[in-house]
Parts: sequence; structure tokens; C-alpha cells
Amino acid sequence: MLKTLDFFDLKNKAILLRVDINSPIINGNVVMNDRIKEHAKTIKELLRKKAKVTILAHQGRKGEEDYMESLEQHAKLLSRVVGKKIIYVNDIYGAVERIKSLKPGEALLLKNVRSLDEETLKLTPEEHAKSKLVTTLAPLFDYFVQDAFSVCHRSQASVVGFAKVLPTIIGRVLEKELISLNKIEKLKEGTFILGGAKIEECIILLKYIEKNKIDAKVLSSGVFSLACASAKGYDVGNENIVDENLVSEIKEFMKNVSISIPKDFAIEDENGKRKEVKIEELPTNKKILDIGKETIKEYKDIIKKSKFIFLKGPAGKYEDKKFRLGTKEILSAVANSKAYSIIGGGNTLDAINLLKIPKSKFSHISLGGGALLEYIAGEKLPGLEVIGFYKK
Repeated sequence: MLKTLDFFDLKNKAILLRVDINSPIINGNVVMNDRIKEHAKTIKELLRKKAKVTILAHQGRKGEEDYMESLEQHAKLLSRVVGKKIIYVNDIYGAVERIKSLKPGEALLLKNVRSLDEETLKLTPEEHAKSKLVTTLAPLFDYFVQDAFSVCHRSQASVVGFAKVLPTIIGRVLEKELISLNKIEKLKEGTFILGGAKIEECIILLKYIEKNKIDAKVLSSGVFSLACASAKGYDVGNENIVDENLVSEIKEFMKNVSISIPKDFAIEDENGKRKEVKIEELPTNKKILDIGKETIKEYKDIIKKSKFIFLKGPAGKYEDKKFRLGTKEILSAVANSKAYSIIGGGNTLDAINLLKIPKSKFSHISLGGGALLEYIAGEKLPGLEVIGFYKK
């Protein structure tokens, strides 16, 4: 059985906490975001319980634009939300003495764990447990707290290695994610609102619906809806062409899964203004940037009657005021519905923040990203397997 923080007296205990505070970077500055805010709740609770907390995290991957070796900025942002200084140590192996000197109710953050090449080696949990990272740090701790669901699909040293050798507790962020996954697992019927530009991710969800014979209504929007319209034989125009292989896949799913396509779309006219066109008026030589008002009304009526809603991806180019109507109206309808709602996808979260829709109005906003989709697709996540999640 998985154990949460509720089961333990952590006073004076040395805790190694894995979080995912991988953040947007703008002009070299780390931007405050929901991952930092959510993981801060787990940190705050551990400090309130007078634990001695060492935090492992990452930022980007080596060689990529958003990679940062130092997590000093993250420590400052965490300090702001936690309301207590999170000490930053720009080291990992050399931090042993500093970790040993932590007092109850103190926390420190180590440098980017992906600065170590061994962190990202493709090894089994047993092999990762023998890594220098695990053999150096594990003896310093009483417990390992896994709170980073969003990296649980990766068999990496900090994700699976410590869980092999230390008693493991699940943190509050992971706990919330697992509760929502349990709802999805037991699902018999529901509404899936699928949008955004990542058609492959929408296809993962279609596979899940078909495989589990869920009585689902799929409402398509975003680039995904253009692929669906193409699959139904509409010519969306050269500006909106989608990969033919993906269109063929969707066409196959349409035999067994109910997928609604928009009745109308929004484009930008010659004067730079929003113009709505009915699906029968396609093709267009303009880029389709949103769903139209008729579609919004139809989708809102379905949302109102739904008991379960999974929403992934914006309905259109929400960053542009002219084309955020679909995203705003659909998200607001979900927020105001009585359904149990799960929101997935980073862009969706960005849209919720930009449009100032209260997050508390959704049942669960997942920070899981790829891990969430792999889980839904039926893949076993190494980070969950190693802590005994699949032992029912």
C-alpha cells in the first residue's frame, strides 16, 4: 500500500524530496509557475512537521535552451511561496556535510540533478540504485518522498534509484495526481474535449477510449479539429493541412469513437479582423485560428450535461485576443459545470492563467504532461512501479 505524509511522524527525520519545478525561462529568468506553487505545499508541510528536507529537482536537459545547471532562482521562488528561506547549495556530491548539518524545519535545494550524466542513463531501477548519486546520498536520509508525477515515466536515478533503497512516501502533488488517475481508470462514460496542436497526444486518448470501450463524446478543437475535419472528407485548405498519416489514424477511430467536429471556424480577414466561416464554406486560403460561435454553443450544451470531463489543449490561438473566444468559453463552461473535470496540458494551464479563470473551479489540474498521457495509454510508469503502485 502506498503511504502518504499522513502516516508518518517526520519530526527530526532527514527527508530526500524529489520535485519537478522545471519552469518556463524568459530572457534567462525563471518564471513563477504552478509547479513551483504546488510543490511548495509539500515542502511547507514537511517543514511544519519539523523534518530536515533536501530537495532534488531539474531544469531542462543538457544541450537544450531551457537547461540551467544552477537552481538558485528556483530556490528564491520557492522561498517566496513557502514563506521560509530555502537554502541553495550549488553542488550535489559536495553537499554531504551541508545536508548533515540541516536543522529540523530547514530545507535546501541542490543543483540540477541532470547536471550528472548518470541521472539520465537508460538503466533499470536496480542499476540506478547502485549509481554514485544514490550510494552517496541515500545513507544520509530516513525517507525518500516522491512528489514528481511528471517525471515518473522516466527511469532516471533520482526518480527510481532512491525508491529501491529508502522507505518511500508519496508527496501531496503525486497524491492528487493518483486520485485523479483512479477516476480515469474507473471511467465508463465521459466527455473528452481535445484541442491544441499535439495531434499525437489526442490520438493516445482516442486509443484509450476505444480500447476501454468508454461511452465517450469527443469534442474536437484546435489543430486536432482540422485533422478530424480532414478525416471526415473536408478540404481545410493548404494553410491548414495536417499529416496524412494522422488523418488516416483518426479516420479509423471514427468507426468506433464518437468525434464531433466544429460546425464553424474563425479566420483572420484581409483587415486583420476575426471572421467566422461555416465548415461547408471550406477550403479557405487563410489559417484557421479558432472554433466559431455555433460550435461553441453546441459544445457548451454538451458540457452542461456531462458528469465527467477531460480537457486537453486550447480551442484556438488564445494568445491573440481575436482568437481566444473558443478557449475562454469552453474553459469557462467546464469551470462552471457540475462535472468532475480533469485538465491536462501545459498550454491549457497557460490559457487558464491568462484568462484568469479560477483554478479552484476545476476538480483537478494535472501537472503530469507526458507521464499523464503514458499512464492513460496503459504504459507502466517506472517511477510508480518502483514504489509498488501497480501491486493491487
